Amino acid sequence: MDNHPISCYHLGQYFQVDGKLLQEQYKEHLSEYSGWDQKAHASEWMLFSRNMSSRLSIDETALSNGELYTIVTNKEAKGRKGAIVAMIKGTVAEDIIDVLKKIPERARKKVLEVTMDMAANMQLAIKRCFVNAHRVIDRFHVQKLAYDAVQECRIKYRWEALDQENKEIAAAKQQKVTFSAEILSNGDTLKQLLARSRYLLFKHHLKWTEIQKCRAVLLFERYPELKRAYDLSLGLGHIFKICTSKEQAFKRLALWYNEVEASGIEAFKTVSRSIQAHYLSILNFFMNRSTNASAESFNAKVKVFRATSRGVRDIKFFLFRLSKIYA
Repeated sequence: MDNHPISCYHLGQYFQVDGKLLQEQYKEHLSEYSGWDQKAHASEWMLFSRNMSSRLSIDETALSNGELYTIVTNKEAKGRKGAIVAMIKGTVAEDIIDVLKKIPERARKKVLEVTMDMAANMQLAIKRCFVNAHRVIDRFHVQKLAYDAVQECRIKYRWEALDQENKEIAAAKQQKVTFSAEILSNGDTLKQLLARSRYLLFKHHLKWTEIQKCRAVLLFERYPELKRAYDLSLGLGHIFKICTSKEQAFKRLALWYNEVEASGIEAFKTVSRSIQAHYLSILNFFMNRSTNASAESFNAKVKVFRATSRGVRDIKFFLFRLSKIYA
């Protein structure tokens, strides 16, 4: 029962016994919960120093009602038993540091690499606790900033199109005529074109369908700035794809910064400033091409486990079951 995310409710149904009673019996007598060595502080933090390795990931996840927990995982466990190194309630750097420093210093000094997102609290915690580790910002978080900047441009134009259409509808009412929106060659109105272009802007143009290609032509003809934003997002992704060293990536990023400045797109200037503020950790990606995918995958497993448990009513017991499977 510890090793499978199945609820006592479902077992009760299968064996035709009271599922609630079975759950209580399992929790209090059949499991090892009552004697669990982490029980006293589990809702605040859990620590499994034996699961340390030279390569770690750190990320955050929500358990219930938006309560965030910071999770440190062992990459070498590949999301299976031994994956959880620590789980700490909240995302405050000092709280994370206090828990991680309970790990023997000798073990912490053996950590050579930690992958993470761009959160400052995570970086501070890793800097303080794992002094020999390279901090690697996940490439997908960096690229997501660029995608978000493209979407910001699209949404800005969509609001403008909606506002313009509302003005035209009001004018038509005053003139007592029927309003008729412009229909483009693919059957979209302008506001539909902007709404339906969302997904194609996330994809490389080589992966567009024929319908998306047609829509992109119409979109970029009317909004050349959106085309420039899309090209900048592709250019950033291309750097992560082709560069094989930190030096090469540094030069390519410098050229990309120049393109951003020339474009005049404010959203991308913000992206550029964010990358410049974290460039050392971003460039560390090109050493081993490590990502935070293992942490994201583990977060997905936690969410699935939470769903099969029909939510989280007793956080301590939920964490106990989670630790039995993954720690």
